[in-house]
Amino acid sequence: MRQLRDEGRGVRDAVIEAAVLRLRPIMMTVVSTVLGALPLVLATGAGAESRIAVGTVIIAGLSLASVLMLFVTPVLYDLLVRFTRPRGATAAALDREMSGGTQPAE
Repeated sequence: MRQLRDEGRGVRDAVIEAAVLRLRPIMMTVVSTVLGALPLVLATGAGAESRIAVGTVIIAGLSLASVLMLFVTPVLYDLLVRFTRPRGATAAALDREMSGGTQPAE
């Protein structure tokens, strides 16, 4: 998101494009790990209680973390980034100041 903002994109466009770009790798990782933990939840026999607990924690934790990462993080970034300026704007202002230009743009 920061790289897209540095390229001059708007905040909302950068958030949407970054979320779309990262959706597939995040979901592939979450699904493969959840499917890997599924045998722990379906375990039977000696010691199955502890394996079921571990598997449940893995599946629930990854599900919650993926929801937070895919939905809550972009929304919070969109809300909070409005109080900052992109690094590219700061670098351009510094370059103008160093080259003896006029007043930096705000």
